[in-house]
Amino acid sequence: MKKVLNYAKANPIVIMLVAVSIVVGLTTDNFFSWSNLGNLMSNTTIRFIIALGVSGCLITKGTDLSAGRQVGLAGCIAGILIQRGDYTGRLFPNIPEMNIFVVLLIVILIGALIGTINGVVIAILKVPPFIATLGMQTIVYGLALIVTNAQPIGGFQKIYTQLVTGRIGSTDGFYLPYLFFVALGFGLLFWFIYNKTIHGKYMYAIGGNEVAAEVSGVNTKRTTISIYLIAGVMYAIAGWLLAAKAGGASSGLAQGYELEAIAGCTIGGVSTTGGIGTVPGIVIGVLVFELLKIVLQFLGVNPYYNYIVQGLVIVVAVALDIRKNTRKK
Repeated sequence: MKKVLNYAKANPIVIMLVAVSIVVGLTTDNFFSWSNLGNLMSNTTIRFIIALGVSGCLITKGTDLSAGRQVGLAGCIAGILIQRGDYTGRLFPNIPEMNIFVVLLIVILIGALIGTINGVVIAILKVPPFIATLGMQTIVYGLALIVTNAQPIGGFQKIYTQLVTGRIGSTDGFYLPYLFFVALGFGLLFWFIYNKTIHGKYMYAIGGNEVAAEVSGVNTKRTTISIYLIAGVMYAIAGWLLAAKAGGASSGLAQGYELEAIAGCTIGGVSTTGGIGTVPGIVIGVLVFELLKIVLQFLGVNPYYNYIVQGLVIVVAVALDIRKNTRKK
């Protein structure tokens, strides 16, 4: 009981949003339904993957404002390469129809390259993460416009969309989307990386005190570059999944997703002051933030107001995080 009270005291936004969700669920129809649960899991998976990438940046007192645009670029490239050979609206008709997993590897390599560039600019050139990733955000968006010629992309191979949107279970009862298992796999992988590897140990050390970490023998530059490289890989995977889930792609795909990822991480206890954050916390934060959006939909709130509510949640979450960790220090 004491642990529950301590958690509630340390995470008031989580408790508040869960309480609101319960009230809405008890007062509206179909909120507590298998279809709504499946929708929540599917939407959370892609945001969770992006949040995992962002989390390493936040734990080391950095950030990545290019995350959403990197996801969008990966989705666009994947969509172009996975278009059916007989689709009349193919963007590049001379490119042969490609295996979806080969395309996944291609976008991962591109994501790794972009992440590495971010890491080098931050670690070697000493450009603040906010500025470095803001610049990369604009560059990547430009690349997406060039690659797509600002045209929507469709006509994907059937196996691509079926693989990502498939499910296990009843069509009118309980089911688990395939994306749930993707999220579970990455969650376990990152828990292991953060808790059982030298990389994780170094990451938290840099977030706690970069100077002290460097003095104690941590290669802060290499670790920082690795963090942004891993982040780029996660964005690429998220983009590959998102394009299939959406059934199409465009240069505007995943716009603003970086803010949702940062919000999910912060709500889940990843501190913007550095050195603090757990994978289970990230899961809770992303779930709660997605739950907030579903609650607003069920309440019939004008979609335009959703952004205002989400923005307020982000500001409050960061403010409470800073206040909480300042008191500890």
